[in-house]
Amino acid sequence: MSTSERMLRLLSLLQTHRYWPGPELSERLEVSDRTLRRDVDRLRELGYTVDAVRGAAGGYQLRAGGSLPPLLLEDEEAVAVAVGLRTAAAGAVAGMDDWSVQALSKVLSLMPPRLRRQMDAVASQTDSPGPWEGAPVFDAAVLTTLAQACRDSEMLRFDYAAREAEVTHRRVEPLRLVSIGRRWYLVAWDRDRMDWRSFRLDRISDPEPTGQRFRPRDLPGGDALAFVQQGIRRMPQRHAVRVRLAMTADDLAARVGRWGTVTPDGEGCVLEMNVDDLDWPVMVLAGSGADFVVESPPELAEKVAEVGARFSRAG
Repeated sequence: MSTSERMLRLLSLLQTHRYWPGPELSERLEVSDRTLRRDVDRLRELGYTVDAVRGAAGGYQLRAGGSLPPLLLEDEEAVAVAVGLRTAAAGAVAGMDDWSVQALSKVLSLMPPRLRRQMDAVASQTDSPGPWEGAPVFDAAVLTTLAQACRDSEMLRFDYAAREAEVTHRRVEPLRLVSIGRRWYLVAWDRDRMDWRSFRLDRISDPEPTGQRFRPRDLPGGDALAFVQQGIRRMPQRHAVRVRLAMTADDLAARVGRWGTVTPDGEGCVLEMNVDDLDWPVMVLAGSGADFVVESPPELAEKVAEVGARFSRAG
């Protein structure tokens, strides 16, 4: 690689990890340690704050500076950022919508047409119910703090208001963030309880990185999303929903996704969901485009009748 190509590659690598051992960076770039040091010095001259640790186990870390330097994004990363900003602009995280719109406008102004087409394709082929009334909201700073701790394998402290319980202080090893429906969850190893736990982000307050690193443990099953889903299914819910619909199970399952169980029933299907509130089942039924019969609970039948009457008046 030429010097400029090598510099861009070095910057791309430094932006993906908090800390890179020197020998590993040299191997990735196929250069000597001396050449690597010179390239790091060039990045510093361009305004990037790169810390160095000397010695046999030494390495480099790109540190946040006084201002945000230019970011280097691969094509796929740029598309992911744009899609994420568009989703955040719809508003599930407090304070993110306005800033997301501004950031999205800047990203779009620099994206070449081929990447814009990719972004539009991803957005058009992704089903998302979006936020609605009653959705839990949390501070954007909580999300970024937890995401960075997951990335850097750094232990966290925070206060947690468990369901119908007093606030407790937790010390955890964060592993992964999971988004399901209207809620975000943190999957982490609880150091005090010596077990894996999932924490709702809207119930977390004052998260604080400790600066203490840890070696990530193996999550049972290896799938953070499946772990959270299993925990949700084990929790008692207010409503056990059962509805019979005049549509194929495959078509309904494509709409419901992982938030319900769909089983074939003759020429139709049966939908079963365990939910805290009935807004989501009503939205699923309204968007199904099929006739249905509510078998349980009675509260869902009442809510469907109420919503139907409101729509009739509007029509």
